[in-house]
Amino acid sequence: MSNENFRRELNHTFDEMSGSPSPALRDRVRSSIAQAPEARGPFWIATVAACVIAVLVVGVLFVGNPLRRPTSNAGVGAPTASPGASPSASPGPSPSATPDAQLPAFTCVQQDFVFNATTAPTPTPPVAFVSSLRTGAHDTYDRVSVEFSNGMPHDVQISTRGDTTFTQSPSGMAATLKGRKGVLVVIHGSDLHSAYNGSLDIVTGYPILAEVKRLEDFEGVVQLGLGVNGSGCYRAFFLTNPDRLVIDLQGAG
Repeated sequence: MSNENFRRELNHTFDEMSGSPSPALRDRVRSSIAQAPEARGPFWIATVAACVIAVLVVGVLFVGNPLRRPTSNAGVGAPTASPGASPSASPGPSPSATPDAQLPAFTCVQQDFVFNATTAPTPTPPVAFVSSLRTGAHDTYDRVSVEFSNGMPHDVQISTRGDTTFTQSPSGMAATLKGRKGVLVVIHGSDLHSAYNGSLDIVTGYPILAEVKRLEDFEGVVQLGLGVNGSGCYRAFFLTNPDRLVIDLQGAG
């Protein structure tokens, strides 16, 4: 309803009232009605503005939803922990005695080592071909490994001496090795040329084993001279996979 219509309706109502109203009352009422729209204008605008702001706030809260709880991810393929096996220690080799505890004792005297062919995985050949000469340093001893490509040799003799001067065969020439004491290794039923192409004179630089030199490779007999800086005592044994003769040289006691 417009302001003009409102005034007319109100005047009509006052005219129908019984009694004679005070002329001043009619003027005051009309004056108040005339000023009402102007007075109500700012309040009406403020009310509309407040409603608009409230609608905006409600919309922001609805979209952002800061207080709502997380919705369920059921049926959406939410990532879950895979049902893998619980962590456990990987199966390692079972504990066993250290190899040194099962090895023979060191000795300083001449010994003859005969390989037990009855327990060998392969028969002993007429001539065992040396395929590799390996050396290694350990805490209290140094090692020489003589590997064979086709089986173990028949017989091995090992002896010690007080110096490092050896006689080469079949030339008969002397050979002096590094070190203070010597160990002579004689391998019967073997050769060092059919399957071996490594060095024939190995200078190691180890604290105990100083040098390994071929002294003989003739008619199925191989001689190796070892120059050592230790006691000259040794231990020797056979191992398989691969077939090899192992000689450990003891350090100074």
